[in-house]
Amino acid sequence: MASSRKRRVTASVTVASLLLLAGGYAAADAADLVPGVLTTAAPVPEPAPFPQPTAEPAAPLVAALDPQAPLPSASALTALSEELVADVRTGGDVGVVVEDALTGQVLVDIGGSQPRTPASSVKLLPAVAALDALGPDHVLRTTAVAGEGGQVVLVGGGDILLTDGEAQVGEVVGHASLRDLAAQVAAELAGQPVSVAVDDSLFSGPLYAPGWGGIDLDFVMPIQPLAVRAGLAPSGDYRADPALAAGAAFADALRAEGLEVGGEVTRAAAPAGATELGAVESAPLRDVVAYMLEVSENSVAEVLSRLVAVADGEEPTFAGAARAVVARVEALGVETGAVTLADTSGLLVENQVPARVLADVLTLALERPELRGAATGLPVAGLEGTLRSRMPGAAAGVLRAKTGTLTTAVSLTGLVQDVRGRLLVFSVVADELETGGVGPARAAVDEWAAQVTACECG
Repeated sequence: MASSRKRRVTASVTVASLLLLAGGYAAADAADLVPGVLTTAAPVPEPAPFPQPTAEPAAPLVAALDPQAPLPSASALTALSEELVADVRTGGDVGVVVEDALTGQVLVDIGGSQPRTPASSVKLLPAVAALDALGPDHVLRTTAVAGEGGQVVLVGGGDILLTDGEAQVGEVVGHASLRDLAAQVAAELAGQPVSVAVDDSLFSGPLYAPGWGGIDLDFVMPIQPLAVRAGLAPSGDYRADPALAAGAAFADALRAEGLEVGGEVTRAAAPAGATELGAVESAPLRDVVAYMLEVSENSVAEVLSRLVAVADGEEPTFAGAARAVVARVEALGVETGAVTLADTSGLLVENQVPARVLADVLTLALERPELRGAATGLPVAGLEGTLRSRMPGAAAGVLRAKTGTLTTAVSLTGLVQDVRGRLLVFSVVADELETGGVGPARAAVDEWAAQVTACECG
């Protein structure tokens, strides 16, 4: 085989030599034996044109909003809402407000100014307040700084959705990783022995809101500015001290990076002007807000409210956070005189918010680009979050809303494009329900929402 290849090469060289002698370099060029512009080889065919699509593009599932779409009849919508109020399933004590999203015109107002227990619909208030106070692009930084005597201090900045595993790029939960933070610290300290402390002094006051107890504690962590996976242990229970648990996970991550970590994880304030050894950042605030609204995350709602308090110079306690949130919402132009907040996650029946306030806050979020995440972050009926298994009919896919459910209250605050293309903002709050009445009341509210969606209310 080798001799055959050698003969072919020799033959090629011989032909090239003869061509050069007979016709010079041009002849060899034409025979493709030396580089050049001449050739006797067949030309390479032009590539076939890229196939053009022959089918028409599919129509969008939901048409773009048309500002010329007709405004629905206020009297027709009011009649539907009066039926909801009269429905025995809602108990008769219901506030209903419907507004035109484009103009803010109120189309329905049945008891809309009366304070009622909003349940988790109240989360719209800290959502808007946080976006206004901090900005939609704001990120929450978790840092590690040099303490005294070889101590590394883990400083909580409000991100309670950290992971102790691999960072989840593009996600909200686990966007920032303690492993990544530990790798940065290990690179800075180059094998020095360390101890670990936690600084969670960004917040103050009690860890639980006055009035929380019993079943409430199954749905919210102790409120601190630092936690892994919102304080949840692998068992599904909330950790008694999420900040210290995050510190322990950070110490383990440092060990995995080869550092010698001694002693127990303690609490210590970061020294003034301490050298930063590393930092990790949360997802942008707009995404954190969207996650909080979609799954109705109580702990995140409370933390966001504390961050508003910090930004506005209020005390970072439950009371201070409530004052800061209400003040922010009022400064944005919403009347809050009838609002009382005992917490900002909606766990307590002592929260009192009129349906009109909830609707106005959502309309405001649609009007201002920096607040819009409080509207676009709402779950879609039949598809996402707390609405995934609700409203399989006309409202599915076209209605977004914040749900709210307590043992004696049901609420739904959101927006929907009706069948004629008009975008409507609505809020329904039914409280003082009898024990066992929540399921039927919620079904009645869902039916009303589907009727509003499908109503050709000319």
